[in-house]
Amino acid sequence: MRALVAEDDPDVGPDLVRALTAAGFVADLATNGEDAWYRGDVEDYDLAILDLGLPRIDGLSVLRRWRQAGRDMPVLILSARGDWTEKVEGIEAGADDYVAKPFEMGELLTRARALVRRAAGHAHAMLTVGDLRIDTRHRTLTKGGAPVSLTLLEFRLLNYLAHHLDSPASAGELGEHLYGADEPGDSNAIEALILRLRRKIGADAIETRRGFGYKLVAKQQA
Repeated sequence: MRALVAEDDPDVGPDLVRALTAAGFVADLATNGEDAWYRGDVEDYDLAILDLGLPRIDGLSVLRRWRQAGRDMPVLILSARGDWTEKVEGIEAGADDYVAKPFEMGELLTRARALVRRAAGHAHAMLTVGDLRIDTRHRTLTKGGAPVSLTLLEFRLLNYLAHHLDSPASAGELGEHLYGADEPGDSNAIEALILRLRRKIGADAIETRRGFGYKLVAKQQA
């Protein structure tokens, strides 16, 4: 999953990026509203964490521009003020959740994961696809009840495919969401990662749709 952190505080922004990365996200940091608006407009994110008090363009204006342009990724607003009128204004502008500063990092990560799940139509942190059970909170996997050890990249891949069951994901799309815009993995790296994951969860668990990409399918244990 790929997240945009729009935060100008020199301590909070990097802390959020580190926490999201440790939680399995690929996180990009924008330190002003102009950069945040541009990144959110041209890049494909699964989540945006948006501070209201950004320089150059304030957070509410950034959010309104995204929504007016049809950008529909979940947005979690951060604010140091916590005024209820500001919360209402943020929600009416298109925000999906609101956290006031100071905040507990664990709570923010829980809310972030919940927003991504709901956007994909999942109500629970445990995702079930055939005989696979994916714990998005603890980043663990079981297949037919047996634990499966995954690397961070393998889990990111599986998690992304599990959140996008309705349509195949191209190698380019996977590269952006697994590695980030600054160092996207090429098609050979993605194919190698797919092969490694197939060895662990079953060769037929990930289908290749020629011309479209890769798709996780529900295969029951024999």
